[in-house]
Amino acid sequence: MKIKVKRFDKTLPLPEYKSTGAAAMDLYARETVEIQPHQVGYVPLNIALEVSAEYWVLMSPRSSLHKHGVMMANGIGVGDSDYCGDNDEYRAALLNFSEKPVTIERGERIVQMMILPVEKIAVEEVDHLGNTDRGGFGSTGRK
Repeated sequence: MKIKVKRFDKTLPLPEYKSTGAAAMDLYARETVEIQPHQVGYVPLNIALEVSAEYWVLMSPRSSLHKHGVMMANGIGVGDSDYCGDNDEYRAALLNFSEKPVTIERGERIVQMMILPVEKIAVEEVDHLGNTDRGGFGSTGRK
């Protein structure tokens, strides 16, 4: 599959797989961003994308992101196929969970991206599902 990618800063690399077994492509911070303690900062990721309507973009944190004292504020990022304008730059919303300012440096790899197929579902409302109740949230945990 091919997708169209617009870079805002052509001195930074295109999204890329960093190993032959990598499932996701790394994305780079376009600017240095300082995030204050317990605040959310928005890090531009240097790309706008065009993917076909049958696909969507999943952005997740790199496994080492937490070592900076930040995590993705929304857990993951979802890019719809219609978020595809020339100025629709992808950004990472990062929450600083530490007690000190955190600086994300320009060119740092902070999130990873996968392109996944869309499968639309049809919703059918019912009054009863007709299954046995399992006992609630965490019901298969510790005994």
